[in-house]
Amino acid sequence: MAQKKPYQDIPGTTIFDTDMAHIGYHLNQFCMSLMQAPNRERFKSDERAYLNEWPMSEAQKLAVLDRDYNRMISLGGNIYFLAKIFSSDGISFQQAAASMTGMTQEEYAQMMINGGRSPEGNHVTGEDGGNG
Repeated sequence: MAQKKPYQDIPGTTIFDTDMAHIGYHLNQFCMSLMQAPNRERFKSDERAYLNEWPMSEAQKLAVLDRDYNRMISLGGNIYFLAKIFSSDGISFQQAAASMTGMTQEEYAQMMINGGRSPEGNHVTGEDGGNG
């Protein structure tokens, strides 16, 4: 990234800004291609061959093949585009989000019903809260 940004210090958070949009452009375009049934069929029949048609980095392709959504996000993927992958796999947004947190779908749903995750420890480094 070209410059230091104040939001780079939020633990466990990747901000999808213009730099990340640039990095993830082809990954996100691949995801959007899955909106069309013929593309989903081609992807499902040979995932690697379909991915190789896109000028993505090898790391991005491996993250897709592994369905490592956290890694895809760190490589410029936008969750709303990545939703096309898990929708193509027949899993819900909630199932995908749970997998990203290391929880079961039931644990994730219960956490969200109970108000979501605790903000403890999610401060920008140096903010009040003991992280700085």
